[in-house]
Amino acid sequence: MNEEQRKQQAQIKQADYTPDAKSDLNNVERIKNTSSDEMINKYFQSNYQPPDIKKARKRRKEDVQFHYDFSIPEDMAKIGKGKKFLIRTYGCQMNEHDTEVMAGILTEMGYESTTDSNDADIILLNTCAIRENAENKVFGEIGHLKPLKLENPDLILGVCGCMSQEESVVNRILKKHQHIDLIFGTHNIHRLPHLVKEAMFGKEMIVEVWSKEGDIIENLPKARKGKIKAWVNIMYGCDKFCTYCIVPMTRGKERSRRPEDIIQEIRHLAAQGYQEVTLLGQNVNAYGKDLEDITYGLGDLMDAIHKIDIPRVRFTTSHPRDFDDRLIEVLAKGGNLLDHIHLPVQSGSSEVLKKMNRKYTREEYLELVKKIRKAMPNATLTTDIIVGFPNETEEQFEETMTLMEEVGFEAAYTYIYSPREGTPAARKTDDVPEEVKKQRLYRLNELVNKQSAESMKTYDKKKVKVLVEGESKKDPDVLAGYTERNKLVNFKGPKSAIGKIVEVEITETKTWSLNGIMTENTVEVN
Repeated sequence: MNEEQRKQQAQIKQADYTPDAKSDLNNVERIKNTSSDEMINKYFQSNYQPPDIKKARKRRKEDVQFHYDFSIPEDMAKIGKGKKFLIRTYGCQMNEHDTEVMAGILTEMGYESTTDSNDADIILLNTCAIRENAENKVFGEIGHLKPLKLENPDLILGVCGCMSQEESVVNRILKKHQHIDLIFGTHNIHRLPHLVKEAMFGKEMIVEVWSKEGDIIENLPKARKGKIKAWVNIMYGCDKFCTYCIVPMTRGKERSRRPEDIIQEIRHLAAQGYQEVTLLGQNVNAYGKDLEDITYGLGDLMDAIHKIDIPRVRFTTSHPRDFDDRLIEVLAKGGNLLDHIHLPVQSGSSEVLKKMNRKYTREEYLELVKKIRKAMPNATLTTDIIVGFPNETEEQFEETMTLMEEVGFEAAYTYIYSPREGTPAARKTDDVPEEVKKQRLYRLNELVNKQSAESMKTYDKKKVKVLVEGESKKDPDVLAGYTERNKLVNFKGPKSAIGKIVEVEITETKTWSLNGIMTENTVEVN
């Protein structure tokens, strides 16, 4: 920002905000509404660099700095004493993990967690940009929160996560939702104490969204839910640029954590009694490719974790193009490395895959599946599939159906294609009627349900090991947990089994879950 821009911004602040405007929301709204276009123009000129796919594609390898000195500023260390926060999370496991970090930071600032928005002093919406439906839910929630802000002007409302990295979203909030106090992106979560301070004592909306990915900040506090399963982020960003996906623009280029930092974190989790860890990354099996001083990939990392005394290790989400022989070799060792593999295919048509920029063909995907099956004959494969990609033909959709059967996926997340602004696919004209897309999704889901039910029947009368997560959502007298291959099991047992791995004999199979009876004397000691 140059000196002239600083002067202009200072003039806007002086003209638009009065000393007591923060305590008079109606006045703030009136002031902001009368100058919203000017505010947006000044803001985008000086503070914000929106995602740009052309620039992102040309991004170069840059040195990523690793920081180990995170701390809460002294003046903010106890600012939340006697106050509460609520974080609503939308989207993927990465967003859930980001929520754990933000909750950890706020907890260290003295805040307590609450699930009641009426009790909260800070409410953050941690958002997802993958599908239009998720975005609509967030804007609906932003509207619902406005009465709370009218009742309590000191309430801090914030929007963060992937949606905040989109220019159109920031623009819309600035123009139509001035009751929001704080907007920040995916690259500056570690700045939360400073942002909360500005929101508390400032007189205007705080917007801090970095288009550059930023460095890797270690030693961030985390408020994990329970002590049974934990997510461990091993890398950030994605370099694949699938034509339908906004993630490379919202999460940035691939940056891997150092292996020693990841291994140390998992050792600490094992010492605390955690039974399962899931390694996270937007493209988790591209891990290590950006580490220039060592040759080290996900297979090497999994091999090191194989030696740590933690019962179960998973990873998500992987990309077929980066699923290499070394990773297959290590996974085949078994032990705590589970053979449930989520391997998104997105389409069974090579032509559609090319339009999606997935950079593999149907034949190459099937060859990879063949390798995995040879090394791990009992592996469970699940996937993601998009139906109705622009101009998808009936023949191309049928190729997806036949791939589903040929691989024998035991479950799949299925979606109708959702155009995301700023992606190449969103600019494509589409001649497939919406009703045809819905019918294709229905047919695909029928097949998914059929294959899932068939896979479940193979567990009838068998004994499985179940990591017990807690009470069933439908019945507090029933316990629920997951097998090594991620099958949900409901059974009756003592509450003392929660957090442990127990043996359950399956008595009934359903499409998406199993019922059973816990066998005697099978609770494993943590």
